[in-house]
Amino acid sequence: MNVTDLNTKNEIHWCPGCGNYGILMAIKQALVEGNYKPHETVVVSGIGCSGKIPHFIKTYGFESLHGRALPPATGIKLANHKLNVIAMGGDGDGYGIGAGHFLHNLRRNINITYIVHDNQIYGLTKGQTSPTSEKGFKSKSTPHGVIEEPVNPIAVALAGDAGFVARTYTGDLNHMKKMFLEAMKYKGFALVDVFQQCVSFNPINTTQYYRERVYDLQEEGHDVTDKQKAFEKSQEWGDRIPIGIFYKVEKKTYEEYLPQIKDTPLVKQDISDIDVSDILENYM
Repeated sequence: MNVTDLNTKNEIHWCPGCGNYGILMAIKQALVEGNYKPHETVVVSGIGCSGKIPHFIKTYGFESLHGRALPPATGIKLANHKLNVIAMGGDGDGYGIGAGHFLHNLRRNINITYIVHDNQIYGLTKGQTSPTSEKGFKSKSTPHGVIEEPVNPIAVALAGDAGFVARTYTGDLNHMKKMFLEAMKYKGFALVDVFQQCVSFNPINTTQYYRERVYDLQEEGHDVTDKQKAFEKSQEWGDRIPIGIFYKVEKKTYEEYLPQIKDTPLVKQDISDIDVSDILENYM
């Protein structure tokens, strides 16, 4: 399998220069490098610019409602826990309306990879501030500047007891691919927050902005098992912004607690002797 095998016939309509192009390429490269077969992979999305990702990767796909990528991803994983399930959404999608689902998936530790396209703006609806917009950012919805503090996804994930927490940015394709692959290989819920440029509506947090500020945690010898140090790193912003794996520990997954799927995935179990007529009768 190579990257071109994952191409589809659907035409991409993202803005020229959008960071989604890099994310799309990186996820394809990670699937190829990790030898994840298309028929064994499901990409689930919410609504927004990132929501069209399942249309552009030749795997199974599901485009859900705004903020709701994680519930169907959970259902898919529990129905067939042998699948490689990747959920994708934007910062507004995942950290705004989808924040409740985000928190509960952290504590459940279902074996899902969650990639968030974090451009710090609502791009599809033409440039309103999102939960991760920097304080003071001026937009169509905040002409005098944002007065709320931005959501810190890394700190939230750590507080929610996530086992794998990472960050990357669209200015480094190889680093993105590496983080995506590490997240997919991890056994449990894995968050990868991706700093992504929105060339149309966010003139501040550009690729150049991040390129001048990011540094790789792994290159500086960060201990990924030290949760307190990971919290400290999650607070860094300004002239130096960390990317890479903040935290990684092994823990039992949600699926491993379910005896119903211990031996056989749910979709492969014999239901020929199951009679649900009495249950259906109650709804008639």
